[in-house]
Amino acid sequence: MKLTQKITIVLFLLISLNSFAQKEIKEGVISMKITMSSDNDQVNSSLAMLGDMKTTTYFKGKKSLTLLSNPMSGSTSTIIDNDKKEMLLLMDNPMLGKKYKKSTMESSEQDMKNITVKETGDTKTILGYKCKGYDVIINNDGKESKMTMYVTDKITAPNQQNWALAKNIKGYPIYLKIDAKQGAFTITTTMEASEIKGENIDSSKFDMTIPEGYTEMAK
Repeated sequence: MKLTQKITIVLFLLISLNSFAQKEIKEGVISMKITMSSDNDQVNSSLAMLGDMKTTTYFKGKKSLTLLSNPMSGSTSTIIDNDKKEMLLLMDNPMLGKKYKKSTMESSEQDMKNITVKETGDTKTILGYKCKGYDVIINNDGKESKMTMYVTDKITAPNQQNWALAKNIKGYPIYLKIDAKQGAFTITTTMEASEIKGENIDSSKFDMTIPEGYTEMAK
């Protein structure tokens, strides 16, 4: 086979893969890798004990289920129903036991006044998806947190970030970097998609029935 033919085939395969990745997905699974670090050495030592972390999000239409499991912090499940504007958090923690919190996802105008969203103008390609960059600044009781997001409009799935910022950001964030001030130090959390798959998801995953043995979190 001639070199030019080989190059043509490789280019064709790359274009085909990119075209597949750019298809809009309304139902499937997203895996995100999480890393945490701090400007404080002692905090970094504690964070290192958490080990590798990842979330798995199952989504279908306007519903999603996000799972996070870790030997140190236990397991957490977050179910979002954008039709009902409801969110259920289930936490099985070694220290606190089995807890749940069910809430309505409504943002007041006062809440939105504390959030500033600015499109950065740059882009990042992640797993073949071209994403727009946004800077989000959240002011909570005088404490400021900064979040950088890269968002694709090819994935239709609800999560806590895109629900609260729906008026300013359209799409799903597959890269997030959050700098949160905790007293005298800052904790930086980075989340990046490691795998995105379009597949059929059973609707039973989004059942908001509170499992037996869970008690409500203190408000």
